[in-house]
Amino acid sequence: MAKPTLYDLPEAVDAPTQKWCGGNLGGDNETCVVTTAIPGTDGFVVTDSKPEGAGHRLCMTAAELDTFAVGWSRSRGLSL
Repeated sequence: MAKPTLYDLPEAVDAPTQKWCGGNLGGDNETCVVTTAIPGTDGFVVTDSKPEGAGHRLCMTAAELDTFAVGWSRSRGLSL
């Protein structure tokens, strides 16, 4: 039997979320990336607060998300 992936796990309905908002003059309600820790794993679900993004999710391990964040920051010339 294959090991389940982060996508095979049930959604963490009651897990705390973190909103990362900004970048739009229209307000924060539709300009957020939302991260939710997947209980019992080192994984996270990443979603978009825009109505068009509803129902879509990206699952990443903490290491994958960290690598993305550091690489993205460096490619944009941002400092951590």
